Amino acid sequence: MRVVHYLNQFFAGLGGEDQAGTPPTLREEPIGPGRRLQALIGEHEIVATVFCGDDYAAGTPGAAEQILALARSAGAELIVAGPAFTSGRYGLACASVVAAAAREGLPALASMHPENPGIEEAGGAPVIESGATGREMAVSLERLAAATVKLAAGEPLGAAEGRVGKLPRRNVLVSESAAARAVELALARLGGDREATEIPLPSVEHITPAAPIADPGQALIAILTEGGLVPAGNPDRLESARATKWVRYEIAGLDSANAPDFQSVHGGFATTWANEDPNRMLPLDVARELEREGAIGRLHSEYFSTAGNGTPVASAKRFGIEWAAELHKANVAAVVLTAT
Repeated sequence: MRVVHYLNQFFAGLGGEDQAGTPPTLREEPIGPGRRLQALIGEHEIVATVFCGDDYAAGTPGAAEQILALARSAGAELIVAGPAFTSGRYGLACASVVAAAAREGLPALASMHPENPGIEEAGGAPVIESGATGREMAVSLERLAAATVKLAAGEPLGAAEGRVGKLPRRNVLVSESAAARAVELALARLGGDREATEIPLPSVEHITPAAPIADPGQALIAILTEGGLVPAGNPDRLESARATKWVRYEIAGLDSANAPDFQSVHGGFATTWANEDPNRMLPLDVARELEREGAIGRLHSEYFSTAGNGTPVASAKRFGIEWAAELHKANVAAVVLTAT
């Protein structure tokens, strides 16, 4: 099969964060880890590599579709993305690309660590487990290559092939009754098997808190909110529920978030008090006091906002990745995130 490989700017050899804004680019050959992948997949040919900067892929609407269009222009019959390890923006891009391919009926699979925050964005497209870091590139490529060969042959990918993330559920006929299967599972549990199940449950992610700021008096601080706070009139039409986007607004020169200049469009709580005094949702007045007192170094010139009401976890993760990328570029040291 004609395989197109997706990489980020780092593994394509362009550079690091200085090249993170690189738009999707096509090269008609395997590059970087794709050379080893080509050697491992035998008769199948990596006809091209599409690479893109992490910031561009994570922050540009339609980036996955642009990447897919380039892959199709090279005659792709199968798309392979990664390995992305635990890299958030790269993982999000890989997942978005294979999900877009799957929606169009093009076979695709990605490789990333089970704890990668982008994994759920792959939807029903298969994701094969990689190591946590690039130091595990060799074994990750071997697992990815084996899965690629099976997918190219039209065979299903499951846990035995290292599939992680969302697994498809299919109805099958079995000879044992529900009662017999329930007893079998109960005996397995009593015997110490904690994994036996017919319905795998989603894993709950555990986040390690960041270390304290060494000197807040020298730090650049940002204010973020999931409370749907926007300028009056909601100029960018932020949704009140199941948000598909986030918005950003300037606060440079403002000492307070005053009514009626701001409003909350959040649909999950009574917004009367937030609209009466928007500082309850965006504590700009107190932040400016701390800035004047020297308790914090400086307040970031923008605030970010979205509505957390009913927003899918996968979308919220994407927002977090995009926020972190933007704040990192601005050298923000810490944030205050207000929630409803």
